[in-house]
Amino acid sequence: MTANQDITRLGMAARYSEAAVFNGIVFLAGMVPERGDVDIRGQTGDVLQQVEQRLLACGSDKSRILRAEIFLADIRDIAVMNEVWDAWVVPGTAPPRATVQAALADPAWRIEIVVTAAQRA
Repeated sequence: MTANQDITRLGMAARYSEAAVFNGIVFLAGMVPERGDVDIRGQTGDVLQQVEQRLLACGSDKSRILRAEIFLADIRDIAVMNEVWDAWVVPGTAPPRATVQAALADPAWRIEIVVTAAQRA
């Protein structure tokens, strides 16, 4: 973890940080599956677990998500992805969300999720 005055960055690499926190807002990098050899259900669950872990590390949680952007390699995966998402989201806290089809950096990846959330008070 590094701080640049009022910006805190976690999981820094040369090219990007896994998360940045500014003014009580958590910005996560795009989370991608750790395994490319599972279906969209498994990849979605994996990515959502990573999102949850990163939010906790930044003093937030999935009930405090302000916005989610979901990128699918194939938009036909949306129904299965939605099943996993719906079971994961805390009832009554579904955030604004966009879901689009996109070419992802690794052809084995079926999904990438970007989240912005509020820290806990």
